[in-house]
Amino acid sequence: MKRIVLLVLALLPIACRQTDTSDWPEIPVTPEIKTEWTNTGDYTIQNGVITEQVLRNYLSRAITEAEYLNSAGYASNGYYGTPDDERMLLNVGAKFIGRSLYTWNGENRFNISGWLQTAKEKIDRYHIMDPDAIFQGAIFETVSKAGVEQISIPGWVFEAFGKEPENRCFSFDAIRDENGKYLNQWGTGTAVPDMSREEAQMWFYYVAVRYMETGCEALHCGQVNLMTSMGDAANKYAGWRKMQSLVREAAKTKSRRGFVLMDAHCPGIVVDGQQLFDFAAYPLRLKEKEGSSEKEASLQKGYLDSIIGKTVAGTTPSGWYTDRLPYILEFDNFGTSSHPGQARNDHFVWGYDEISWIGLVTEEYARTFVQASMDYLKKVDPMGYLQMPGMRVAVMTNKYGSNPYRCNTKSEACPKGRNLEETIKELWK
Repeated sequence: MKRIVLLVLALLPIACRQTDTSDWPEIPVTPEIKTEWTNTGDYTIQNGVITEQVLRNYLSRAITEAEYLNSAGYASNGYYGTPDDERMLLNVGAKFIGRSLYTWNGENRFNISGWLQTAKEKIDRYHIMDPDAIFQGAIFETVSKAGVEQISIPGWVFEAFGKEPENRCFSFDAIRDENGKYLNQWGTGTAVPDMSREEAQMWFYYVAVRYMETGCEALHCGQVNLMTSMGDAANKYAGWRKMQSLVREAAKTKSRRGFVLMDAHCPGIVVDGQQLFDFAAYPLRLKEKEGSSEKEASLQKGYLDSIIGKTVAGTTPSGWYTDRLPYILEFDNFGTSSHPGQARNDHFVWGYDEISWIGLVTEEYARTFVQASMDYLKKVDPMGYLQMPGMRVAVMTNKYGSNPYRCNTKSEACPKGRNLEETIKELWK
């Protein structure tokens, strides 16, 4: 069993235990905020700008639907979106469909014409039924030598960076830290991109544009603090800001509505008063209720490195100022622990990652939990929104579980659905 667990851990995008918070600013936990925000039903984007109200409308209807845009033969974790997943998303009224397209290493997939073409066809079909929906791609804190060095750099990437086009592929050694920091971080032949290096910026720009051309209007950027810890953060995030400015400029012509939303796992980053991200995202960080036979857990402001009450002030990329950057809390995945089923007050929830935990509890308790979590955020910090668990790779070992986790109503089309779909729909009404 231990060997299987280790293999699962090696395959997953680990966000929890590797999060580097050493350079986060010291932000006091705020008092309870009573400001109420209501979804107005407005999803209008004009001139590449998203207002605070429209952004909040989207975040209040956010769901994780990992690799939904993949299809058979193109999936990182062996699963992908099905017609029943499409039905579920339309039924609940999802507007922000998170992590729907990504690779975790395996970058050579960009050379397979059918991968992004199939994703584009899914997006185009969905937008016929709901033209407002935003699909999110993800660019994570990893690259593999075997993958990136198979990708030829298009001329438009060189030109965006003011360089003469060359006939070559991306260089793994030019993307990673030249002193070897974070080399083999995610397995042999992998590394964390060093965003102070131009090749890393070019790689992110390449992936971002390819995703926007496919139809994604949002980009999750993973553990930004890892990628900027090799000199870029100390240089006021110059490399990261250059990459972002080029991505946002490309969005004017490459994105379907002329804009792109960018977020990362952090409470926000501000340089000279300007927010680098449109919103923040972070794991739930659940506190266990010790002794509970239901393996209960809850959100709690100030627990571990939770960002509840801790996002930062600044002017957003769309030009409006906020005392606190809006954020979403997601059910993260990072495998199982050495103590499954036990409460240890660590980043695991009863020994499991968050998405596995919600799949392991009873359906009745799962419904109670999501409603209680939404109520808690409204009361304690309405800048935050619960990103619903739609579909995500999980580690499950009891009669309730299946991999991946799916919130869908159980049916012949989805025999292992976890029956959370109608609860989400009702809470979003």
